[in-house]
Amino acid sequence: MIKINLLPVRAAKKKETLRQQQSVFLLSVVAVAAEGLALYFFLQLKIGSTKEEITKSETEIQELKAKIGKINELKKLKDEVKKKLNVLDMLRKGKVGPVHRLMTLSDSTPDKLWLTRYAESGTGVNVAGVAYNEDLIASFMRNIEASPDYESVELIVSEQTEVGGTKVKKFELKMNLETPKSNQ
Repeated sequence: MIKINLLPVRAAKKKETLRQQQSVFLLSVVAVAAEGLALYFFLQLKIGSTKEEITKSETEIQELKAKIGKINELKKLKDEVKKKLNVLDMLRKGKVGPVHRLMTLSDSTPDKLWLTRYAESGTGVNVAGVAYNEDLIASFMRNIEASPDYESVELIVSEQTEVGGTKVKKFELKMNLETPKSNQ
């Protein structure tokens, strides 16, 4: 009988299998390492771009904060201008009011009646003057009462006096300024 030694073939097969397993293992390790490195570099790129976006956003936020500061300054200036315009409007109204009232008083004054004193305190007005007779004083009172600027005209004093050798009537009136009617 013939004897064939199969041991070296088995040993060779074992070595071949072992070599194949080692190559597969090495290839797997290299593939995993390559994949890990690729993932690492990909994540580094992503982190870098995210950091750039964050930097851009922070820069934009700083610019917007500067713009907001300028807008707040403009709002303050706008409020100051509004306050100044309101003061100017109040001054204009205050300027027109007394002038208009004195013009009304002048238009209501008949000939041969002279005003010697005009005083305002709050809503009250005191007027003094001289006239040739009581009819002129009464006409003056009616004219003032009919005007839109004055109300509640009362005669306080009317007495006869002499001015430059002529007998005249000295008078004093008390009245109130017309209160504006509110639109309701």
